[in-house]
Amino acid sequence: MAAAPQPGGQRAEEAPAAAPCPPATDPAIFGQAALGAIDPLPGAGEAATDASGPPLGASEPLPDAAAEQTPAPVILPVPPAASPPATPPVVEVHSLDWQGVRAAADAPAIRARMHGVVQRLETLLDQAGGPGMLFDSDRAHADDRAIRVTAPAAPGPLWVIGDLHGDLLALESALAQIQACAHASADAAPPRIIFLGDFFDDEGYGLEVLLRVFELIAEAPQQVCIVAGNHDEALSWDGSRFASSVSPSDFADFLNAHLAHEWIERAGKLAVRLIARAPRALFFPDGLLVAHGGFPLADLHARLVETGDWNDPACLTDFVWSRAHPKARRKMPNRFAHGSQFGYEDFADFCALSARLGRPVSHMVRGHDHVEERYAVYPAYQAHPILTTVALSRRLGREQFGPFERVPTLARVVEAALPQVHRLHVPAELVREMFAQPGTEPVPAGAQVQP
Repeated sequence: MAAAPQPGGQRAEEAPAAAPCPPATDPAIFGQAALGAIDPLPGAGEAATDASGPPLGASEPLPDAAAEQTPAPVILPVPPAASPPATPPVVEVHSLDWQGVRAAADAPAIRARMHGVVQRLETLLDQAGGPGMLFDSDRAHADDRAIRVTAPAAPGPLWVIGDLHGDLLALESALAQIQACAHASADAAPPRIIFLGDFFDDEGYGLEVLLRVFELIAEAPQQVCIVAGNHDEALSWDGSRFASSVSPSDFADFLNAHLAHEWIERAGKLAVRLIARAPRALFFPDGLLVAHGGFPLADLHARLVETGDWNDPACLTDFVWSRAHPKARRKMPNRFAHGSQFGYEDFADFCALSARLGRPVSHMVRGHDHVEERYAVYPAYQAHPILTTVALSRRLGREQFGPFERVPTLARVVEAALPQVHRLHVPAELVREMFAQPGTEPVPAGAQVQP
């Protein structure tokens, strides 16, 4: 079944069940992409929201040893402008094994495996040199969290999964699509996954989502990378209780309510520990930048030119917390709170700066902004395109408009192009079963799901 194209754009025909992942080797640019609603930013003095957090100075500084390893910046001439990276057509996915997805999204079964998976991941994190996760070998030093990916491209597809916020159904749907594409492909190399963070908060199944990600890492750490989101970074443990510097922060409340449960407490501490070492940004050789939020904003550029320190705490903060404005040319950085916005000329300036500093950036994939269609490619950013992708199958409590059931997305990385969006049309009855809409009764477990 062909999906209706969005205005000014195009979408790929849904592939048959035997080949659900059409090749993305011939990407085509499309102009108008869905412009979803962006979470509002707080004004000065307002209460903390998702776009705000601890004072900038609260960012953890790099150890002296790590700072000493930062190489002196090499300023290169700005290269001539190249053609913008192409945008592949969107893939509409209707025919996954939805009964299998629902069976995998079994919260009690996942909790029953908690003891073993927490122990396995603790062991991985304790080993000398760390767990050996995807792209760890590209770190310039142990504390490098703005990683320049320099190794030759590994075989096998590379996928990006955006914000989950406890959406266990969207996670299992994304994993099912990745496996379906792997089975349909002649490539024997296993798929690799980059998570863009924000695993919890906004109710849902935050613990179970974390545990499933822990399982993926424990099974094959070299195939999984976690890029920290703002909700992940905001979670902390002071030795007796969990806290969060962002709102909503219901996952910290959940952990504190279960401190008597040894394995839930250990899972929470493991999440804090894992995120502390997770990268905040990935720079790929073809010009792709991967981060949860954005990039170092204009007021940091002179410092970057002087020091070449991509691990400057302020830079790491912008990778995680800054937001994209869909139409603005420029936005003024706000250093009194997290959550500054950027415009398309701000990104163009950063792309020019990154090229001068030997890390050319031409396009980006990110999460953070919960756009209504769960993905967006903003027309204003045509010269340096940005893809926003989030994996949310439901409307969050803080989203005021739109249908309750949504179409979560994930993206497959394509060389020298924007990652290709895959829209997962999860049956509405599954969404209602997993996340009962306020004022409605959930569908009973085991109810028939249409293919």
